[in-house]
Amino acid sequence: MTVRAPMRPPKANEPCWCGSGTKFKRCHGDSSMRIRPGTQSPMREVPAHIERPPYAESGRATRRPEPRVKSPDVIERMRRTGRAAANVLAETASHIRPGITTDELDAIAHDLSIAADAYPSPLNYQGFPKSLCTSLNEVICHGIPDDRPLRDGDIVNLDVTVFREGVHGDTDATFLVGDVDPESRRLVRVTRESMEKGIEAVRPGRPISDIGQAIQEHAEAAGYGVVRDFIGHGIGEQFHTDLQIPHYYTPHASTIMEPGMTFTIEPMITMGSYRFNLWPDGWTAVTTDGLRTAQFEHTILVTDDGVEILTLPG
Repeated sequence: MTVRAPMRPPKANEPCWCGSGTKFKRCHGDSSMRIRPGTQSPMREVPAHIERPPYAESGRATRRPEPRVKSPDVIERMRRTGRAAANVLAETASHIRPGITTDELDAIAHDLSIAADAYPSPLNYQGFPKSLCTSLNEVICHGIPDDRPLRDGDIVNLDVTVFREGVHGDTDATFLVGDVDPESRRLVRVTRESMEKGIEAVRPGRPISDIGQAIQEHAEAAGYGVVRDFIGHGIGEQFHTDLQIPHYYTPHASTIMEPGMTFTIEPMITMGSYRFNLWPDGWTAVTTDGLRTAQFEHTILVTDDGVEILTLPG
């Protein structure tokens, strides 16, 4: 039997949403199960021969004008860089297991990026201290790797972006750690499907709002929430450009998609409330109710007749 997640946290003595048969307060309602900040290792070094984005040394990313429609040369470089990002994600994810720390995963992703002659884009972007974002369980996004070991039953999102040949490639996915409860598995599956629905909605001549509408309809039909505060973005020679891609329907997302546009589609789907709290580190966003959340992301290119995914491994 599939257990549907509530749109509110269960009360303490109600059955837990995960289907364990125990009370919520003794299962996922136990505050001791919440993610807590761990100890971070020092910022990792990047060899001098690796090309760096403008913010690498200062930590300050200043947005500058960039064409929304990319040139054939930029698109070709984004294809190669996107493939490199996807390969880093796939190889890093192959090391996921109970007991490995998120800091160890960060070291793996960092080394793989360097081996691909790429700079790990998150590193020192607006001061972010690591090369990888690792978001566990109720962490919506931007989790900072630390010394917390992954535990059996966790879900973890790895968000990889690399900079190479003057452009960025951005991708992420949520993975299961060991034996994961059925409802968390369902959340991960529906989140992946929601991203796929958003990608399928990409068509030249149509408004960007089509993407969010497709995602929201699929996620909410499954009983889940869609995060509003963190959205997809334009990408190219800059990590983030001025294009904004909401994952929910809003008529304000009226920009018309054109062939040559590149942006990310990266829905964050929640078991309960889509609202967030921010940790004192200024990065880690968690669900207000402590219920789990998942995310998937691809960098895409609008083509003459649809869409091309730029962040597939190969």
